[in-house]
Amino acid sequence: MRILILGGQNKLGFQLVKSFSEDYDVFSWDKEEISFLDFETLETKINALKPDLIVNTTSYNEVEKCERENGLARAVKYNIELVAKLADISKENDSILIHFSNNQVFNGTKDKQYFTEEETPNPLNKYGETKAKGEIELIRRGRLGLNFYLVRYSRLFGPPGPENEDERDFFSNLLFEYREGKRDFKVIKEELANFTYTPDLAHACKRMWELKVPFGVYHLVNEKPATWYDAAAELFGISRLPVYLKGLRSEDLLKDARVSKYSILKNEKLKKMRPYNLALAEFLNIKI
Repeated sequence: MRILILGGQNKLGFQLVKSFSEDYDVFSWDKEEISFLDFETLETKINALKPDLIVNTTSYNEVEKCERENGLARAVKYNIELVAKLADISKENDSILIHFSNNQVFNGTKDKQYFTEEETPNPLNKYGETKAKGEIELIRRGRLGLNFYLVRYSRLFGPPGPENEDERDFFSNLLFEYREGKRDFKVIKEELANFTYTPDLAHACKRMWELKVPFGVYHLVNEKPATWYDAAAELFGISRLPVYLKGLRSEDLLKDARVSKYSILKNEKLKKMRPYNLALAEFLNIKI
């Protein structure tokens, strides 16, 4: 079996490479090997390799920049056009395609906090719109014979990729700021969603593919949704680091991109992943 992982040096891609490499021949391409937006070269190389499975972790995820013209144009290239091209290439080669989206395709309310795999996206910002449109390209080709898994996750955290050691997620950034001497933290006390530990997600994706579950849309997130504030409190509590946390409203940050206050992904199809706080303890190498 040949597995091709696009974006194999990023946080998620590296964990996928580790997981799949235990049992299969894995080919990992990143920006050092190829320009993902050079569609002609990308198609030529994939056609030559003829992988059984293509896993696409590439994405443009600068949410704030997507609200401006230049950022939005780049998001359209990565989050819509590249997805469509990979779907066409996969169908042509009879390859299975795993593609990732996330919770920002949904905008919930206090009365509608959870979203299942089959619900229709209703994004709140430009970034979410591009991810939702990428999903549409994938699903449309699925009706024409593409074998695909569309996996939605939420708030990735975990070890950085080997070529991106400065890549910091929410938890890593808080710890970095603490080591730099910061003790007072202002954190959003809203935006209820799941967190997703990259080693857990990579293992779940491999298991999903090996079990040959029906093609379609899946939610793979760690259980126990939390706000940013709750998660920060969990981090410093597990680490036993003395800090002062102040809760903020989303509106206090004055950002261009609006973010849903409720976007919990409900996994109704596969084995549920462990609660995020247990994964966080592993990430911090602490037993709880």
